[in-house]
Amino acid sequence: MATNKRDTADSYTQRAHREGYPARSVYKLEEIQKQNSIIKPGNTVLDVGAAPGSWTLYTHRELLKGNGRIIAVDLNPLNLNPLPSTVTAFVGDAFSDEIRAKLTANGPFDAIISDAAPMTTGNRTVDTSRSEYLAEQVVRLAQEQLKPHGNLVIKIFQGGGQQQIMQIMRTLFVKSKSLKPKACRSDSFEIYLIGLDKRS
Repeated sequence: MATNKRDTADSYTQRAHREGYPARSVYKLEEIQKQNSIIKPGNTVLDVGAAPGSWTLYTHRELLKGNGRIIAVDLNPLNLNPLPSTVTAFVGDAFSDEIRAKLTANGPFDAIISDAAPMTTGNRTVDTSRSEYLAEQVVRLAQEQLKPHGNLVIKIFQGGGQQQIMQIMRTLFVKSKSLKPKACRSDSFEIYLIGLDKRS
């Protein structure tokens, strides 16, 4: 028997199942995209922390429309079978020398998107610190791998240094903002930081 809201498949979870997406997180990217036009057909996109694959699949289906490439990286394999034609998937640490070399070989990128989250402990201080570390590493990837005028989306837990990361993003991008999509659970403390139009 369900004991709380998280045990019950909500409308977003049910919709994701109907539409063939591995997770409800797809609708967070959908809202971010509609408001900010992060990705365009023909783009080369890097998805960091891509598993199980909802953001990668949405990018393939709805944004690239068969015209472009997605490099998806995660510690775990994507739950997409078959793998979409536009996708190259790497299993490993996106911040390791080995994977970074592969990213450099496949880049630079028009957009970097990341729904990556740390393994949570239930200790908010620990969890926000780990989330901050992940977000910082993705920003570093953007500094290295993102084309001029490219766009960035990263997830971070509120209270995890988002103001400091936003300050860095303001030096990198013409416009930076934060957004909590409607598809985030009401009790979630995640937020998304968006960088638009990377400075040359």
